[in-house]
Amino acid sequence: MNNFTQPAAAPVVPATTFGKIRAAMTIGKVRWGMLALVFFATTLNYIDRAAMGIMQPVLSKAMNWTAQDYANINFWFQVGYAIGYLIQGRLIDQLGVKRGFAIAVFFWSIAAAAHGLAGSVLGFMVCRFFLGLSEAGNYPSCIKTTRNWFPAGERAIAAGIFNAGTNVGAMVTPMLIPAMMAVWGWQVSFYVIGAAGLIWLFFWLKSYHNPEDHPTVTARELEYVQSGAEAEPPKVPISKVLRLRATWAYAFGNMMSAPVFWFYLYWLPPFLNKQYNLGISVSQLGLPLIVIYLAADVGSVLGGVLSSTMIARGMAPLRSRLLSMLICALCILPIMFAASASGLWSAVLYISIAIAAHQAWTANIWSVAMDTAPKNAVSSVFGVGGMCGAIGGMFMTQLVGYILTATDNNYSVLFTMVPVAYFIALTWVFLVAPRKPEVAA
Repeated sequence: MNNFTQPAAAPVVPATTFGKIRAAMTIGKVRWGMLALVFFATTLNYIDRAAMGIMQPVLSKAMNWTAQDYANINFWFQVGYAIGYLIQGRLIDQLGVKRGFAIAVFFWSIAAAAHGLAGSVLGFMVCRFFLGLSEAGNYPSCIKTTRNWFPAGERAIAAGIFNAGTNVGAMVTPMLIPAMMAVWGWQVSFYVIGAAGLIWLFFWLKSYHNPEDHPTVTARELEYVQSGAEAEPPKVPISKVLRLRATWAYAFGNMMSAPVFWFYLYWLPPFLNKQYNLGISVSQLGLPLIVIYLAADVGSVLGGVLSSTMIARGMAPLRSRLLSMLICALCILPIMFAASASGLWSAVLYISIAIAAHQAWTANIWSVAMDTAPKNAVSSVFGVGGMCGAIGGMFMTQLVGYILTATDNNYSVLFTMVPVAYFIALTWVFLVAPRKPEVAA
């Protein structure tokens, strides 16, 4: 039988969410600096991933890729990502987030740069596999950092902020990549992307510390960060992690919903280019993508604000997360009309609402896992869940390639399938998630 612990009350701050943030900032700002580090890591992580989608029209023409070739290249990223998530979730719990994240970023920067040496479909498959294997360390590290540095009432907001880095990366990429390709070509563009990760790594190794070890954290902020936190228990064997309800509530929920963002990341540029003949320029393809991912940024932060506001008004954390996820799922329904939209900006509107709701959903399903998983197993739980999400992405990638090939690039079926995934995931999380934090001794 599982034992449960109730967290102690955090210091009292104003009831409104933004009032909480302002008051919490007066307690200390070091944790926000730690959050900034993982935000920029997530931004770079998604620049690496999104670059392929932006370059796809050029690379496809240069190497005669079919839609299925492009799907297969992305499939091997997902294979590496699935394997890497399981390995790196455990590695980060064992080595600590500072060393574990540093190793991941070093290898993903090398893998990103190696794309510039690829000259065939096989070469890109190999590079994408190793990129996925190493980039899988990003989210377990970000979640571990958030779990270490933020009390429960701030975690959804913090998760929403660092997850906004995904959208910043996806938004910046259509501005950077066309300019870099025009000046240097696609090969050097990959080298520059890889170098950016190594620059970030320098600042991470120099600046990151756990709360109790940080040289500039005040006693007041440390007390606030650790409010309600129990002493760090021993490491949890994977056999016990796999018996936690929190693990499987998050894992299947993530497996159903996470692949949708992969669909957006990899296939929105080809969809917009095919549907509206936009090309690869910043003004044509870049502007719609910037609007879409700017909306996603807003959704990422507001999703955390929504459930945190409910908690501040007395609602139980799990109930607030589930209600927020239901609102998000309802907001995703209009995506069904994207493929038949009357014009470019109508399609952009439908997609923007859906991707904003997806990111709000993500901030809350992560918070479900952080709230219900034991502190000493949180990265392992995210590792298992991330692996399941990547496996779902593998199937999604192949399904998209098959449907587009069979229907001559008709996206209507795909956009109709998207909302269904969220309602299945929400039902599962509601039924399986533990109502109190689990302990795995």
